[in-house]
Amino acid sequence: MQLIDLSRPLENTEFADPPGLAPKITYFSHAETADQMLQFFPSVQADQLPGGEGWAVEQITLSTHNGTHLDAPYHFHSTMNGGERAITIDEVPLEWCIGRGVKLDFRHFPDGHVVTATEMAAEFDRIGHDLSPGDIVLVNTAAAEKYGTPEYVPTGCGIGRAATNWLTERGMRVCGTDAWSWDAPFIHTAKKVSETGDAGLIWEGHRAGMDRGYCHMEKLANLDQLPDTGFEVQCFPVKIKAASAGWCRPVAIIRDAAV
Repeated sequence: MQLIDLSRPLENTEFADPPGLAPKITYFSHAETADQMLQFFPSVQADQLPGGEGWAVEQITLSTHNGTHLDAPYHFHSTMNGGERAITIDEVPLEWCIGRGVKLDFRHFPDGHVVTATEMAAEFDRIGHDLSPGDIVLVNTAAAEKYGTPEYVPTGCGIGRAATNWLTERGMRVCGTDAWSWDAPFIHTAKKVSETGDAGLIWEGHRAGMDRGYCHMEKLANLDQLPDTGFEVQCFPVKIKAASAGWCRPVAIIRDAAV
């Protein structure tokens, strides 16, 4: 059995999110926390601890959308399934988060391209896979190669509303992308909205959750290491009460065919 880590780390970087939205991690070393530990043991001196050390600990200020995470339908809109209350991350069914994996290769699309339903169907035809309920669809874009650089956020294609609905109509409930967003980068969408006056282009892939509830992961890693099919995905999110997303560490599992 081979395990492939599909997650990005939470780290102090300005390049994984738009300006001003990055996480802030403060690290406290063993040498800095002996006094903190001894607050619980007032009869003990620091020189009685191994090496005079306390514990290593970190304090983090971050959004639920920093790092690799799973978005709940509530993130996309207050309603889903044509008017029902959208579920939050702690309400996402666990069975949605484990399933047969499918990888789509959209690295050839230019930055800002919005994938259509026709293009989605063509990719499934190319890899010879019939999408079934419970399949977890992962989209490999050009953004992955730019991770860790200022070009990451504006790079890659996005998935349009019609293409997302094409997936959910066939029973898909979880998908993901290696880009910052399931939708095309905002810098490209903003230009189209300015030219056309069509505000419906904003976040159109996300807004597909209004039609049919689904979840997606963002900022995935190592999709280029996956085959088109023949693997399982597990992507359970951290359970945050009434939240729009939860951090997760998705894993692809490729099992030995002989097992």
